[in-house]
Parts: sequence; structure tokens; C-alpha cells
Amino acid sequence: MNTLMATKKEKKILVTGGAGFIGSNFIHYWMKHHPEDKIVNLDKLTYAGHLENLEAIAKHPNYAFIHGDICDPATVREAMKGADTVVHFAAESHVDRSIADAAPFVVTNVLGTQVLLQAALEAKVARFHHVSTDEVFGSLALDDTRKFNEQSPYQPSSPYAASKAASDMLARAYAHTYGLPLTISNCSNNYGPYQTPEKLIPLMITYALQGKPLPVYGRGVNVRDWVHVEDHSRGVELIITKGRVGETYCIGGGAERANIDVVKTILRHVGKDESLITYVNDRLGHDLRYAIDYTKAASELGYKPAHNFEDGLQKTVEWYIKNGDWVKAVAKKLV
Repeated sequence: MNTLMATKKEKKILVTGGAGFIGSNFIHYWMKHHPEDKIVNLDKLTYAGHLENLEAIAKHPNYAFIHGDICDPATVREAMKGADTVVHFAAESHVDRSIADAAPFVVTNVLGTQVLLQAALEAKVARFHHVSTDEVFGSLALDDTRKFNEQSPYQPSSPYAASKAASDMLARAYAHTYGLPLTISNCSNNYGPYQTPEKLIPLMITYALQGKPLPVYGRGVNVRDWVHVEDHSRGVELIITKGRVGETYCIGGGAERANIDVVKTILRHVGKDESLITYVNDRLGHDLRYAIDYTKAASELGYKPAHNFEDGLQKTVEWYIKNGDWVKAVAKKLV
């Protein structure tokens, strides 16, 4: 771990899963907007964690990396020493992988979260922010006008969603029973740079660029609400700095799109024909629609997504085109 530069106004923030897609983007965002703070990144470096995401700041005096597992209490206690804030991104998050083997999701997302919560309680951190997903709420009908909000009941459909729901409940239990100063956010589908090319948008971009068939589940009618990862990072920042302890906030992008429409838009951006689209057998238990109502975050925190989905998607496509070496490097870790 590299030496951390001391400053008078500094805070120390422990970020778990900071080498992953959302975690690394959050670290870049936080260091840009809070340059006086120290960041410690704890990451196991599974197939989804890439230090390449953080090359630009790897030698920054206010950044340190610890290679370790959130399920290991000794490692977690060491990483948390002196931390004012914990931002917990680390999670197994790919639904298809959870359907194939649920066990790692239960271990990392449930046990790992409990280890972190206990260590945070013992370290007397000022804020523990737990990052969750809209998938814990289950599925909405395609013709339903409702959206998920902070009062929506938990009805997880996949092993991944169930493991995240369990971690949310554990977090709330630590807040209620022990008084841990906690906040939770449930976000919609993220997109942007540094996303591992197994998720929908980067997978379709990389396949389209290679001229490979684009596998679309079912008929592609499933709808997701998309939020740019930078908007998500800003939402977490607002919760940490302005959010009320003990509260949950939903963070969305206000951009509901059917998967097939997202895929067709990507093809237009890369100048490829829709004949590349190949419909494949649908995912088991595939949720039809997610949608987030972020009214609470907007009214209490001033949150509003800054990225228009069409523009954000085009810039994301451009990023993947310009960063082919990154794509090749991380693709080697996918199995």
C-alpha cells in the first residue's frame, strides 16, 4: 500500500470493490471533486475487478490499494483503520452467473457485507453507505405505470437479487440494533466507461465492433432504467454529504428503454446493420421491467441525472472504440 499524503481537511474513505466498474468510476469522481480526501480501495480482483481502471491515479499520494477479500475480518479491520466513511460497492453482480452458481453470491454479498458492517461498528465510522440495486424489488409489468421507490416491497427474482436483498436487510439490522450510522442506495442499471464486457451495453458494443452476432434474450422487450455511472457517483456523493442517517434513497436515470432498442441504437452508433442481432433463449426468471422513482433523492438532496441517455450512450460507444487495449486486457479475465 502506498503512503498517503496528510492534509488538514482530509477524510479517509474506504471504498470496497473499487477496482470494479462502478467503484472505480466513483473513486475517479470523488478524487476529482474532493482532492483533499484519502481513498483506500479494498478489492479482491476477481474477474470483474481491474486495476487498469485506476491506472491514471495509481500513484496519487491520496490513493491506496489493498488486495483483499471483504469476507476476511482481519483484512477488513486493517483496511478500515482510521476510516471516516465506508462506501460498499463490492458484490458479485452478474445475474447469469448467479443462476449458474448462487453460492459465491451468498458468500460475498451476504457474509462479506456482515463482516464489513461489524468492522465498521467496531471502528466507529461516521458513515457506512451500502450500495444496492433496484433488482431487490423484483419486476414490474411492461404496461404498469408504477415505478420502484423507497417504500416498494422486496420481491427479488434471481439469486443475485436475493443476495443483495439479504445484504440490505443486514445493513438495516445493524443500523436498528447497534445504531450504526448507515445509508442505503438502490440504483438502476448503470452504463459508462470501464464496464466489464459481459453486461448488456459493453457486450453489444464490443461484439458489434467485431462484427459478431449480438445475442439478445427472448424478443428483447425487457425494459431497464439506465443511469450513467457518473450520475450514480454523484448520487452517492449527495447521500454521503447531505443524506439523513438511517434513510434509503433510490437513484435512477429517468431513461427506460427496451433492451432491443438499446441494441439497435448501439448498432447505429457503430455503423453496423441490424442483421447482426440474434435472438437467443430467454434468461431463466427474466424480470420484465425495472423503473426508478428518484423523487426523494431529488427533493431532499437535489439529485438529478445530468446525462441524456442517447448522448451518454454515444459517448460510451466512443470510449470503447478508443480503449480497445483495455477491452482486450479485461476480456482475458472473463471465463
